[in-house]
Amino acid sequence: MLLAAEKDRLLDRFFGRLRAVSSDGGWRVTKHIFVTGGVASSLGKGLTASSLGRLLKSRGLKVTMQKLDPYINVDPGTMNPFQHGEVFVTDDGGETDLDLGHYERFIDEPLNRRSNATTGSIYQAVLNKERRGDYLGQTVQVIPHITNEIKERILSLATDDVDVVISEVGGTVGDIEILPFLEAIRQFRKDVGRENVFYIHVTLVPFIGPSAEQKTKPTQHSVTELRSRGIQPDAIVCRSDRPISTHLKEKISQLCDVPEPGIVSAIDAETLYEIPLVLHEEGLDTYVCELLKLDVPEPDLTEWRSLVKRVQSPDIEVRIGLVGKYVNLPDAYLSVVEALRHGGYSCGAKVNIDWIASDDTEGLLAEGRLRDLDGIVIPGGFGFRGIEGKIAAAGFARMQQVPFLGLCLGMQCAVIEYARDACGLAGANSSEFDAHTPHAVIDLMEHQRDVTDLGGTMRLGAYPAKLKPGTIIHRAYGEEVIYERHRHRYEVSDKYRRRLEESGLVCSGTSPDDRLVEFIELPEDQHPFFAATQAHPEFKSRPDRPHPLFSAFIKAARDRAEGRHPRLPLTVPEGIDLNEVADSK
Repeated sequence: MLLAAEKDRLLDRFFGRLRAVSSDGGWRVTKHIFVTGGVASSLGKGLTASSLGRLLKSRGLKVTMQKLDPYINVDPGTMNPFQHGEVFVTDDGGETDLDLGHYERFIDEPLNRRSNATTGSIYQAVLNKERRGDYLGQTVQVIPHITNEIKERILSLATDDVDVVISEVGGTVGDIEILPFLEAIRQFRKDVGRENVFYIHVTLVPFIGPSAEQKTKPTQHSVTELRSRGIQPDAIVCRSDRPISTHLKEKISQLCDVPEPGIVSAIDAETLYEIPLVLHEEGLDTYVCELLKLDVPEPDLTEWRSLVKRVQSPDIEVRIGLVGKYVNLPDAYLSVVEALRHGGYSCGAKVNIDWIASDDTEGLLAEGRLRDLDGIVIPGGFGFRGIEGKIAAAGFARMQQVPFLGLCLGMQCAVIEYARDACGLAGANSSEFDAHTPHAVIDLMEHQRDVTDLGGTMRLGAYPAKLKPGTIIHRAYGEEVIYERHRHRYEVSDKYRRRLEESGLVCSGTSPDDRLVEFIELPEDQHPFFAATQAHPEFKSRPDRPHPLFSAFIKAARDRAEGRHPRLPLTVPEGIDLNEVADSK
């Protein structure tokens, strides 16, 4: 049983969100949509939630989103990218799940650290309250204390200007870690009223080749498991590689006790950005609005359809090499890849990613792997492994006039390479990789020297930068002061800044106090496009509003693909076949 005081406090918070609707003088409250998944992981719960968010926003509603993650880590900040994918950073410095990147790209609204709640952070908050004596000596239990903390996290997003909160519950129904979240969202409908909550369950409807049939049994079992936890889904999104027939929809509807309009066929789409159109054709957003009693107009999808048309009909293809440490798991660079594609949408180019392990670009391997590219990107990362390959790739791009974009660690690699080759600083390095380097051109920021904990202690979130007029960076942004998100501990050392600039490197953006180098580039008379930033601009790119830095980079790559920039001949030692060198890896 919920403790009366706890329940009353939650209800007070919810009904405190009541807002007058000026058109008719009535009342309305923030609506809540919960998205769960079953049968298998990676079915696209996040993309389903994001696409629905886009459709509701296109109807004039203010939408925000949240990811409820069952893992016990406090946040993804210290998790291995091979296991978890990228860490998405919010403006307020939250290190969050990569699904928040999908949310922001689809609904085009900035989220914050409250948009990601993990089991670890929830238990940490409850234990902190217990230590402070907030529970007045009560026995702290999963119900009500953990479930109430989960509901508090959900309610924290229901601010006065928000119409709909969409919360995705990570994991799969049946996982032991997910149970407190399912209990919390079950209670939520009872607490705030049936008409204010909508449950969506995403399942798999596989096609069995030998029998040439789609099978609904996995969906039936998944819904049965969900109902055993007290949650009756209002809609079932059926993931499959082909359309679900009317007959199968009727069968799922009957056996899972969900009205036929709530059975949605979500087939694989060619691009992520077609998914909202697929769900709209299936009527999901209309059905949601009906059940939640949202009196809103039809969605205006004109711009979104135009975007999808541009995605499907590019004028040219460009080949971009992404040189990284975690290329065996592309999700580790998800926002970078999407930002590159967005840049292509802005100039009619299809971006093909060539995934290049940084171990494969050292020495002659660099020329063998990089020679046919239209552009090179070095994204962020940590650790020594593969760093010399990234430095070599930056040098190849600089010397061979290949358009180059460095992000975070990518900028640091470009500076190290330039210091070694152009400035004559033999052995130049970052103190992160070589504590005894004679020239620490990249060094730990002063306020980081006494930091011992890894989680949440970096330079995180949005910071301003002032741009140098007349530079490539300034022309790309079109503004003198910009804000970008950061996630790093190391910076260009101020001790070597003058030496770098005297050798020709342009520090085209700095912190407002001029102490930190935020952007670098080479002059256009030396290179068609060589730019890098200490920030992570990929987090702010949107499909219908590409980030200007990525647009400028892909434009330069397109120019190279079309032959506007000459490809310089490679100097190869006698007897070396670059094709054999490249194939050897």
